[in-house]
Amino acid sequence: MDELSESVGPRLKRSRARLGLTLAALSAATGISKSTLSRLENGERRVTLELLLPIAGAYGVSLDDLVGAPRAGDPRVRLVPRQNNGRTVLPLTPQAGSLQAWKVIVPAAQAEPDVRAHEGFEWLYVLAGRLRLVLGEHDVVLRAGEAAEFDTRVPHWFGSAGGQAVEILSILGRQGERMHVRARSR
Repeated sequence: MDELSESVGPRLKRSRARLGLTLAALSAATGISKSTLSRLENGERRVTLELLLPIAGAYGVSLDDLVGAPRAGDPRVRLVPRQNNGRTVLPLTPQAGSLQAWKVIVPAAQAEPDVRAHEGFEWLYVLAGRLRLVLGEHDVVLRAGEAAEFDTRVPHWFGSAGGQAVEILSILGRQGERMHVRARSR
Protein backbone atom coordinates (compact mmCIF):
# COMPACT_ATOMS: atom_id res chain seq x y z
CA MET A 1 0.00 0.00 0.00
CA ASP A 2 1.01 3.65 -0.19
CA GLU A 3 2.82 5.61 2.51
CA LEU A 4 -0.23 7.70 3.41
CA SER A 5 -2.38 4.64 4.06
CA GLU A 6 0.34 3.13 6.24
CA SER A 7 0.70 6.28 8.34
CA VAL A 8 -3.01 7.13 8.63
CA GLY A 9 -4.19 3.63 9.57
CA PRO A 10 -2.65 3.57 13.08
CA ARG A 11 -3.97 7.12 13.73
CA LEU A 12 -7.49 5.95 12.84
CA LYS A 13 -7.19 2.96 15.16
CA ARG A 14 -5.86 5.08 18.07
CA SER A 15 -8.64 7.63 17.58
CA ARG A 16 -11.31 4.92 17.59
CA ALA A 17 -9.83 3.33 20.73
CA ARG A 18 -9.61 6.72 22.46
CA LEU A 19 -13.34 7.25 21.81
CA GLY A 20 -14.12 3.71 23.03
CA LEU A 21 -15.74 2.68 19.73
CA THR A 22 -15.80 -0.83 18.34
CA LEU A 23 -15.44 -1.51 14.62
CA ALA A 24 -19.12 -2.48 14.63
CA ALA A 25 -20.17 0.85 16.21
CA LEU A 26 -18.00 2.83 13.77
CA SER A 27 -19.41 0.84 10.88
CA ALA A 28 -22.96 1.64 12.00
CA ALA A 29 -22.10 5.34 12.36
CA THR A 30 -20.35 5.67 8.98
CA GLY A 31 -21.99 3.08 6.73
CA ILE A 32 -18.54 1.60 5.98
CA SER A 33 -18.19 -2.16 6.41
CA LYS A 34 -16.24 -3.53 9.39
CA SER A 35 -13.82 -5.33 7.06
CA THR A 36 -13.07 -2.12 5.13
CA LEU A 37 -12.50 -0.21 8.38
CA SER A 38 -10.21 -2.97 9.67
CA ARG A 39 -8.16 -3.02 6.44
CA LEU A 40 -7.98 0.80 6.53
CA GLU A 41 -6.66 0.79 10.12
CA ASN A 42 -4.08 -1.89 9.26
CA GLY A 43 -2.81 0.00 6.22
CA GLU A 44 -4.11 -2.68 3.85
CA ARG A 45 -6.70 -0.43 2.22
CA ARG A 46 -5.99 2.73 0.23
CA VAL A 47 -7.05 5.94 2.04
CA THR A 48 -9.69 7.91 0.12
CA LEU A 49 -11.81 10.94 0.90
CA GLU A 50 -14.95 8.85 0.54
CA LEU A 51 -13.77 6.77 3.49
CA LEU A 52 -12.16 9.50 5.59
CA LEU A 53 -14.97 12.06 5.52
CA PRO A 54 -17.58 9.90 7.28
CA ILE A 55 -14.98 8.73 9.80
CA ALA A 56 -13.96 12.32 10.59
CA GLY A 57 -17.64 13.14 11.07
CA ALA A 58 -18.14 10.18 13.39
CA TYR A 59 -15.06 11.16 15.43
CA GLY A 60 -16.06 14.84 15.46
CA VAL A 61 -12.67 16.03 14.15
CA SER A 62 -11.44 17.85 11.06
CA LEU A 63 -9.99 15.88 8.18
CA ASP A 64 -6.59 17.51 8.87
CA ASP A 65 -6.69 16.33 12.49
CA LEU A 66 -7.78 12.86 11.44
CA VAL A 67 -4.83 12.31 9.07
CA GLY A 68 -2.30 14.36 11.06
CA ALA A 69 -1.77 16.95 8.33
CA PRO A 70 1.18 19.23 9.01
CA ARG A 71 0.20 22.63 10.31
CA ALA A 72 1.43 25.71 8.52
CA GLY A 73 2.97 28.46 10.56
CA ASP A 74 0.75 31.24 11.78
CA PRO A 75 0.28 33.53 8.75
CA ARG A 76 -0.74 36.54 10.81
CA VAL A 77 1.63 39.46 11.16
CA ARG A 78 1.85 40.26 14.85
CA LEU A 79 1.57 44.00 15.17
CA VAL A 80 3.67 45.29 18.03
CA PRO A 81 3.36 49.08 17.97
CA ARG A 82 6.20 51.27 19.06
CA GLN A 83 6.75 55.00 19.37
CA ASN A 84 9.20 56.66 16.99
CA ASN A 85 9.64 60.45 17.08
CA GLY A 86 6.16 60.85 18.59
CA ARG A 87 4.51 58.66 15.95
CA THR A 88 2.95 55.23 16.46
CA VAL A 89 4.67 52.79 14.11
CA LEU A 90 3.40 49.26 13.47
CA PRO A 91 5.81 47.07 11.45
CA LEU A 92 4.02 45.04 8.76
CA THR A 93 7.03 43.12 7.50
CA PRO A 94 8.10 40.27 9.78
CA GLN A 95 11.86 40.69 9.50
CA ALA A 96 14.44 43.23 8.50
CA GLY A 97 15.13 43.31 4.79
CA SER A 98 15.64 45.67 1.93
CA LEU A 99 11.95 46.68 1.70
CA GLN A 100 10.13 47.50 4.93
CA ALA A 101 6.41 48.24 5.37
CA TRP A 102 4.75 50.06 8.26
CA LYS A 103 1.44 51.48 9.28
CA VAL A 104 2.19 54.89 10.77
CA ILE A 105 -0.12 57.07 12.85
CA VAL A 106 1.04 60.67 12.85
CA PRO A 107 -0.51 62.77 15.66
CA ALA A 108 -2.24 66.06 14.87
CA ALA A 109 0.44 67.90 16.84
CA GLN A 110 3.08 67.02 14.24
CA ALA A 111 2.33 69.82 11.80
CA GLU A 112 5.61 71.77 11.70
CA PRO A 113 8.13 70.59 9.07
CA ASP A 114 11.49 69.23 10.15
CA VAL A 115 12.98 68.19 6.78
CA ARG A 116 15.56 65.42 6.59
CA ALA A 117 17.24 63.35 3.90
CA HIS A 118 18.60 59.81 3.95
CA GLU A 119 19.28 56.87 1.65
CA GLY A 120 16.25 55.11 0.27
CA PHE A 121 13.09 55.32 -1.76
CA GLU A 122 9.69 55.71 -0.07
CA TRP A 123 6.09 55.05 -1.05
CA LEU A 124 3.28 56.53 1.10
CA TYR A 125 -0.44 55.77 0.97
CA VAL A 126 -2.92 57.77 3.08
CA LEU A 127 -5.45 55.56 4.87
CA ALA A 128 -7.23 58.27 6.88
CA GLY A 129 -6.90 61.98 7.48
CA ARG A 130 -4.85 64.51 5.53
CA LEU A 131 -1.08 64.24 5.15
CA ARG A 132 1.16 67.22 4.48
CA LEU A 133 4.23 66.22 2.48
CA VAL A 134 7.14 68.60 2.09
CA LEU A 135 9.47 67.29 -0.59
CA GLY A 136 12.28 69.58 -1.69
CA GLU A 137 10.56 72.74 -2.91
CA HIS A 138 7.12 71.09 -3.06
CA ASP A 139 4.52 71.31 -0.30
CA VAL A 140 1.43 69.15 -0.99
CA VAL A 141 -1.52 67.75 0.94
CA LEU A 142 -2.57 64.13 0.33
CA ARG A 143 -6.03 62.88 1.28
CA ALA A 144 -7.23 59.35 2.06
CA GLY A 145 -6.71 57.14 -0.98
CA GLU A 146 -3.86 59.20 -2.41
CA ALA A 147 -0.24 58.07 -2.64
CA ALA A 148 3.21 59.54 -3.21
CA GLU A 149 6.59 58.05 -4.02
CA PHE A 150 9.95 59.76 -3.78
CA ASP A 151 13.69 59.43 -3.44
CA THR A 152 14.46 60.00 0.25
CA ARG A 153 17.77 61.69 -0.61
CA VAL A 154 15.58 64.71 -1.43
CA PRO A 155 14.97 66.63 1.83
CA HIS A 156 11.47 65.68 2.99
CA TRP A 157 9.03 65.66 5.87
CA PHE A 158 5.44 64.51 6.36
CA GLY A 159 2.91 65.25 9.08
CA SER A 160 -0.68 66.12 9.83
CA ALA A 161 -2.41 68.68 7.61
CA GLY A 162 -5.92 68.71 9.00
CA GLY A 163 -5.71 69.27 12.74
CA GLN A 164 -6.22 65.53 13.33
CA ALA A 165 -4.10 62.39 13.33
CA VAL A 166 -3.33 60.86 9.96
CA GLU A 167 -2.87 57.15 9.22
CA ILE A 168 -0.58 56.03 6.42
CA LEU A 169 1.05 52.96 4.96
CA SER A 170 4.74 53.45 4.32
CA ILE A 171 7.03 51.23 2.27
CA LEU A 172 10.70 52.14 2.37
CA GLY A 173 13.56 50.66 0.38
CA ARG A 174 16.54 51.64 2.52
CA GLN A 175 19.08 51.20 -0.26
CA GLY A 176 16.92 53.02 -2.78
CA GLU A 177 15.02 49.96 -4.02
CA ARG A 178 11.75 50.83 -5.65
CA MET A 179 8.58 48.77 -5.60
CA HIS A 180 8.01 46.93 -8.84
CA VAL A 181 4.47 47.37 -10.14
CA ARG A 182 3.76 44.54 -12.57
CA ALA A 183 0.12 45.25 -13.33
CA ARG A 184 -1.23 48.67 -14.17
CA SER A 185 -4.81 49.72 -14.88
CA ARG A 186 -5.65 50.89 -18.37
